[in-house]
Amino acid sequence: MAESFIHMDAGGIKIEGLLENLPGEKGVVVTHPHPLYGGTMHNNVVRAVAHAYREEGYSTLRFNFRGVEGSEGRFDNGVGEQEDVKAALAYMSGIGKKHVDLAGYSFGAWVNALGLEQYATVERVVMVSPPVDFVDFTFLKKNPKIQLVIAGSRDDIGGYKGIEEMLPSWNEKALFRVIQGADHFYGGYDEELTDIIGEFLRRSA
Repeated sequence: MAESFIHMDAGGIKIEGLLENLPGEKGVVVTHPHPLYGGTMHNNVVRAVAHAYREEGYSTLRFNFRGVEGSEGRFDNGVGEQEDVKAALAYMSGIGKKHVDLAGYSFGAWVNALGLEQYATVERVVMVSPPVDFVDFTFLKKNPKIQLVIAGSRDDIGGYKGIEEMLPSWNEKALFRVIQGADHFYGGYDEELTDIIGEFLRRSA
């Protein structure tokens, strides 16, 4: 089954997304890296995350934050973007997905973390390279929904040592995986990233 373009309403702003709707009630919403640095839903890491979930039978929805490509509005420094995430989660609920994960890469992981208390329908959170060396993450309180965090050993935006220090305050039971050799952009490491997420989904099924 191929992905299809959809549109969602985020407080009067039209947001575009790519949905692959598989049978069943499991789904994932995937958020992309920083819009001001070229981040879109077509990013290689976003595609890899969606692919990992799709392989395990999850419906996938990735979308462009406001102001990116065909999505209306303008960049809102993580505030309005939380409304975009809400719209995507509401869309998944609307098509019958009752068990939904929220996965984000870099800026997307930060936006997901910012709004986590508001995202009541989310069952689990996956964070790929949360940019702890680029933005402040001290706001993030302990939350059992945070279950998988991935970083590259050569990442200088989401450095694994900083994540390792913060992780106990997010969820001490979360699985933390470091991909040796990968930098923030995961060039050449997409498959390893997909494998880690696939293994996590199978173990927690």
